[in-house]
Amino acid sequence: MTKLLATLIAGLFSAAVFAQAPAAPAAAAAPAAAPAAKVEAKAEAKKEEKAVKAEKKVAKTEKKAAKKAAPKAEMKKEEKKEEKKS
Repeated sequence: MTKLLATLIAGLFSAAVFAQAPAAPAAAAAPAAAPAAKVEAKAEAKKEEKAVKAEKKVAKTEKKAAKKAAPKAEMKKEEKKEEKKS
């Protein structure tokens, strides 16, 4: 408990010292924002890439399903034609 209390007090002192520190120039803040923007742009690019991959996967699956269904549909059409002829 005493260690916790000592840590809290030390934290208060360090916060007070930090609050009294002179403000950093505005020019220094701009480069810090640039990496954050890059990170956000990369995250968005990854999301878009995943969406494109998912769309391709869906299209591929639909294409396979259509190929499987096509011969069955043709067979049914041929069977109907044969039934009409009979």
